[in-house]
Amino acid sequence: MKDIDLSLISKYRGELMGFAMIYVVMFHVCGNRHDTLWYCLARCGNLGVDIFLFLSGIGLWYAWTKNSSLRHFYWRRYKRIYPAWLVVAALFYIPKFIDGKINLWELLGELAINYGFWHHLALNFWYVPAILTLYLIAPWYMRLIQSDAHYRWLPVAALLLTLLVQYWQPLHHSVGHLEIFFSRIPIFLLGINAGALVKSRYRMSKSSLWILVLLLVMSTLVCVNFEDGLRRRFPLFIERWAYIPWTVSLTILLSQLFDRLPRWSLKVFTIVGTVSLEIYLIHIEFVMKNVKPLHLGYWLTLVITLGVSTLLAYVLHYIIEKLQTLRKK
Repeated sequence: MKDIDLSLISKYRGELMGFAMIYVVMFHVCGNRHDTLWYCLARCGNLGVDIFLFLSGIGLWYAWTKNSSLRHFYWRRYKRIYPAWLVVAALFYIPKFIDGKINLWELLGELAINYGFWHHLALNFWYVPAILTLYLIAPWYMRLIQSDAHYRWLPVAALLLTLLVQYWQPLHHSVGHLEIFFSRIPIFLLGINAGALVKSRYRMSKSSLWILVLLLVMSTLVCVNFEDGLRRRFPLFIERWAYIPWTVSLTILLSQLFDRLPRWSLKVFTIVGTVSLEIYLIHIEFVMKNVKPLHLGYWLTLVITLGVSTLLAYVLHYIIEKLQTLRKK
């Protein structure tokens, strides 16, 4: 058995993104409660968001150490997200404005920063404002850890911030509804920390496999048990804390597995991973909500939602790429 090569996380980043996106769709398609192991695993599918954030943090370290210009950093990040976001947000929120459900200022706020998420926890597209905000703080965190390695412990402070948001009344009163955002900051910062190890092609000894498997099994058992009868009996951030070791161990183990599989077997993950952002933006409001009323059953609903969303995502991706190419000319 070979040593565990962390650089494989970067090599298979696209496939890992694809896996995470499929898991997120599985979570969203999951309907009425069933006391089965599969239902509980599907209910844990928002783990895919944590994988996204962990991989994003790793990718940001690569980008930052290549070019540490703030202007370049922000431009590259927002150029990737905003065009797709503006198209989808316009299609979703302009009809609401026309119908009188939101006013002009609310429309502009939604298009700019997804105002509804920050104001009253509208979760339609919450990952977009969350990742844009994390992009804002990322360069400053990376500057800190470059100046002094001790700042790599700040993810621990981020864990404590989650507790403060939940239980310290002045903070809870103002931003307590945003737990879904604050509880994801630690895994994002850990991704940045891990970026240095991944980029340096760090190898864990093959004996580390057992601790990774142990973390994977323990965190899976914790989260499945939470979903199997304990939901709503505990603050959600506790389960999201359990996602942290699950995300790290699963990401590392999947990267090693992918390197041992034939490339053709990863094709679905590659296809989905290439347009994971666009699939995220499209799959709920524009596809799944139109498929679910047909009552086709879980698996057929999942396949149709994922298939149609992926097709539309590629169309959107192609159009935006063409427009950006024309703009350069």
